[in-house]
Amino acid sequence: MSAKAEHYDVIRKPIITEKATMASENGAVVFEVAIDANKPMIKEAVENLFGVKVKAVNTSITKGKAKRFKGMLGKRKDVKKAYVTLEEGNTIDVSTGL
Repeated sequence: MSAKAEHYDVIRKPIITEKATMASENGAVVFEVAIDANKPMIKEAVENLFGVKVKAVNTSITKGKAKRFKGMLGKRKDVKKAYVTLEEGNTIDVSTGL
């Protein structure tokens, strides 16, 4: 498997919410990442895929909620988010798509 394919396995999709938009005003971009990805992997993937310099990576894991579907109890998957802070002068426009 190529290195680029591995980077796409680490970064799943950008997260575009009100909170993520507020973070982007401070030079940060929010991505949903693989649950087993660590900070150095996320940094390398973002730098290689988008051609930017990363200053810092902060991560958080949101536990999946228990939900009912047709009376059966189910559980949403756990989601790991990465708040990627970029160096000055670097930007990623996630609203146009990857």
